[in-house]
Amino acid sequence: MIRTGISFLALSLATVAMPSVAQTAAPASAAALTAADADAFIAASEKTLYDFGIQSSQVNWVNATYITDDTDAIAARINAEGTELSVKLALEAAKYDKVAGLSFDTRRKLDLLRGGITLPAPTTPGAATELSTLVTKMSSSYGKGKGTLDGKPINGSDIEAAMGTERDPAKLKEMWVSWHDNVGAPMRTDYARTVEIANQGAAELGYADTGAMWRSGYDMDPAAFAKLTDRLWGEVEPLYKSLHTYVRWKLNVKYGDAVQSKTGPIRSDLLGNMWAQEWGNIYDIVAPKGAGDLGFDTTELLKAKGYDPVKMVKAGEGFYSSLGFAPLPETFWARSQITKPADREVICHASAWDLDNKDDIRVKMCTKVNGDDFVTIHHELGHNYYQRAYKNQSPAYLSGANDGFHEAIGDFVALSITPDYLVQIGLLDQSRVPSADKDVGLLLRQAMDKVAFLPFGLLIDKWRWGVFSGEIKPTGYEAGWDALRLKYQGIVPPVARDETRFDPGAKYHVPASVPYTRYFLARLLQFQFYQAACKQAGWKGPLHRCSFYGNKEVGAKLNAMLEMGQSKPWPDALEKFTGSREMSGKAMVAYFAPLKKWLDMQNKGKPSGW
Repeated sequence: MIRTGISFLALSLATVAMPSVAQTAAPASAAALTAADADAFIAASEKTLYDFGIQSSQVNWVNATYITDDTDAIAARINAEGTELSVKLALEAAKYDKVAGLSFDTRRKLDLLRGGITLPAPTTPGAATELSTLVTKMSSSYGKGKGTLDGKPINGSDIEAAMGTERDPAKLKEMWVSWHDNVGAPMRTDYARTVEIANQGAAELGYADTGAMWRSGYDMDPAAFAKLTDRLWGEVEPLYKSLHTYVRWKLNVKYGDAVQSKTGPIRSDLLGNMWAQEWGNIYDIVAPKGAGDLGFDTTELLKAKGYDPVKMVKAGEGFYSSLGFAPLPETFWARSQITKPADREVICHASAWDLDNKDDIRVKMCTKVNGDDFVTIHHELGHNYYQRAYKNQSPAYLSGANDGFHEAIGDFVALSITPDYLVQIGLLDQSRVPSADKDVGLLLRQAMDKVAFLPFGLLIDKWRWGVFSGEIKPTGYEAGWDALRLKYQGIVPPVARDETRFDPGAKYHVPASVPYTRYFLARLLQFQFYQAACKQAGWKGPLHRCSFYGNKEVGAKLNAMLEMGQSKPWPDALEKFTGSREMSGKAMVAYFAPLKKWLDMQNKGKPSGW
């Protein structure tokens, strides 16, 4: 997850404080506006947002890494001021919409400024403060949230880890229910009020609702973007359904009909993850005999080699250095939160920060020595290297080509965490590299995370788009959530849910109001990037075995895309690195083609779907 406080599109994530905005005020008569007026307005707005973004980022960093009532109050206050500022600037930007003779950059910056607020507050006095207070309260509540295991309290990062290792269905149910009830349900009223306020703000900016505003940030019409996501899902849905059928069968073998039926949806708490968003933690349950034994476990390798969290981050840095990127600055190591502090409450959800748009880049993690966090580190550093690559762009362009790009960079690098890469960095002995007959196992292990995630990555915002549009009403929040999870993921909760619950709130990105479609796009873009990088590196073997570690030609081409920031529409950036202007799921389908063939053979004669 990226968390930065300067770019136009990041206003919602770390909005900026500004006591007075008189210097950015537009001329009184919209009819008399000129292209020169628009240029002046943009210049003043960029300076305002740049200067005060630093202050806002510092406040929000302290709040995320030191949660107290006081830091909550300070963060709520500065974010409220920032929301008021960003809404004011967005409303003023809208006045220039019909001005003739605008340059490409001024037009683009006006559009980014108008549509770049995730939660816009209306101009009603007190609305921005109320909205900011609600989001801060929900985010902090999530950060301090606890479930139970064996009747004893267990915090967020620990319960996530336990969901991946526990195999007793009764304990899995206890953790799932306690987390969703304790963390999600209390937010329901606050969330409904947040939606109400944000929709009022979106309407003032000329959008149908907040969801339409979110979808406008992709260099295309909001309705066209929704259709694009449906098309992309259609390309990969057959692969997901094959995986679902196979995993359901294996879970039935493991637990029996009383826990998991041979047909219908999968019980969500059995999938090794609190949200059933990634299933890799139960690979041991589904691994095929022989082919499923890879001969190594990354977690065990890390521990055997004496890795600690800092050494894991150093390894991630080493990958980017091998591509030709400069080392991380000393301040990164001094100021990042790499492990969970023992003396205070923090938000453990991993994120990457850029506090000054120069070199003050950081990660915030509660790193554990395991394979999952090893991958997460490569992902989060991808954000940091992207941030540093575009630091010389003008303030409006200090972001990824679209938010899916920002998430995909680290993910596509992490696809290069192949056995050969582990050998190159000294984690794995050459003699233990899996032979070709293990390819099904390698691909299945990847698919349990990469493919399993796709419907979840899509449905979170499908749900929110419905909430914002009014299609899903406050009286049907839970039913709407459960219906989408059944439709797209083919899963059901372990116990019946009703409208006293609010399971969406038990997922960080909902209370924190972080749009989620970026992660769906990133899952597909990363394979496009990876396929392109492997082609550039001259790789001739199976795609999933490719590692471009150490290839500086790939690094140079990658940097050429990264340094563009958001200065051009995303198809331009995509073309710069891949040669294609179209997002597609085809690279992912090609990567997993051998697995799909194998899954379909295993599933022969078994019911598909739910």
